[in-house]
Amino acid sequence: MDRPRLGTSGIRDIRNGAKGFRRHRAALAAGLAGILVGTLAGPTSATSSASPTAGGPASVECPTTLIGKATCYTGQDSNGAYYAIAVPKNWNGSLVMHAHGGPDLGAGSDPARSIGDLERWSVMVDEGYAWAGSSYRRGGYGTRMAAADTENLRRLFVEEFDRPRRTYVHGQSWGGNVAAKVVETYGAKKHGPYDGALLTNGVLGGGSRGYDYRVDLRVVYQYYCQNHPRPTEPRYPLWEGLRATSTMTSAGLRARLEECTGFASPAEERTALQQRNLDDILAVTGIPERTLESHLRFATFTFRDIVHNRLGGRNPFSNKGVRYSGSHDDKALNEGVERFSADPTAVRDLSYDSDLTGKVGIPVLTLHAIDDPTAFVEHEAAYRDSLRGAHRDKKLVQSFTRESEHSGLSNSEYANSISALNTWVRTGKKPTPKSLAASCGAFDKKYGTGCFYDPGFYPRSYATRVNPRPGGLRWPAMTSAQEKSWSRINGVGITP
Repeated sequence: MDRPRLGTSGIRDIRNGAKGFRRHRAALAAGLAGILVGTLAGPTSATSSASPTAGGPASVECPTTLIGKATCYTGQDSNGAYYAIAVPKNWNGSLVMHAHGGPDLGAGSDPARSIGDLERWSVMVDEGYAWAGSSYRRGGYGTRMAAADTENLRRLFVEEFDRPRRTYVHGQSWGGNVAAKVVETYGAKKHGPYDGALLTNGVLGGGSRGYDYRVDLRVVYQYYCQNHPRPTEPRYPLWEGLRATSTMTSAGLRARLEECTGFASPAEERTALQQRNLDDILAVTGIPERTLESHLRFATFTFRDIVHNRLGGRNPFSNKGVRYSGSHDDKALNEGVERFSADPTAVRDLSYDSDLTGKVGIPVLTLHAIDDPTAFVEHEAAYRDSLRGAHRDKKLVQSFTRESEHSGLSNSEYANSISALNTWVRTGKKPTPKSLAASCGAFDKKYGTGCFYDPGFYPRSYATRVNPRPGGLRWPAMTSAQEKSWSRINGVGITP
């Protein structure tokens, strides 16, 4: 089925609030729109087992935050990845490609994911940008796969709606890693399709080092708690996260964590042993109490996905040579904690998939909460040092805020950041931490969510927060030469 392209006149129609984007979608809406209209219409999301009608984006009702402001579409690309698109009535001609975090662990692509992301980051559409986000073709780990699905959706947008004036990629959390991989893979050429990147609360240490504090949590937790697995359960090496056939649920893991530490109970209701276990685990790992459970979930279920589903049972993690400290008895801890060394081929494949070379050719702006309890702010130091190692740090501006949440930052700051990035790309005027702090107030008049910049903050090295492994102090973790060499190996990396 041929679908009309917009061309220059179509773009002009959209900016004038005309009906250009709506005129050719009615025939496509019957299938997928019927499935997802209810999901888009409200703040809560739901999944559906129904199959979409093939043929391209289907016009659907926008989330409540965008009703009357934009035209929205959903669909599924040729790789099976669901997506959502929004084009504002006052479109400025530029596009924001969104890379979502996670990774989610479902088997297939979840149509609700991109829809929820559209609602969550509708501030980009409010600022006049078209927005497109992929749910990725499957759940589970795969940074290059997610980057490819983001790029596939950008190409689909161009086919359906014409080429934007400028294209930016935005990623938050693991999506920051994905977006940074998009920059290096698809935005490295002088006249590539991407003009700039915004990385917010990003997991920018890459996969081969970025999860070491969760490796430490997994082994330290087991040393103190001895219930994951229990002595009566089948044993497995802790680097697996969880044995492949285990039926443990998140609720079951939470119950074991509570049993050992009383973390969900008031302090006065914990036993003396529970309190000591909790104190020791937090002190040794540096993980905040409020995110202890979520980090342990990752070190359990996502590690299982990485090891068993992506690396064929090979071990990419190591804690050999790590000296743990901060407990009531460090000597006993270091003598008793489980130790293991990584399989070099597993490290190579995880590194190739997710580590960053720092070789960027477009402006990159980052925004990170200083007290982010999930992706520690020291991830920014790892990224800074990676770009320095690649002699590309002139392409980077980093900003930090006195916020303490991982999953969301102030809308005023998001709007300020995309505006500053756009100005940098258009004019060459590079923002600074001070200029970002100064310009945010104008956006806060519109959004009223606050501006919390700390222009003087500078993150310490990654090794000050995360126990370095032997040879793990140099950045980037994967050089461009390594990436090029590894790319010649048949089957390298993680299969999409």
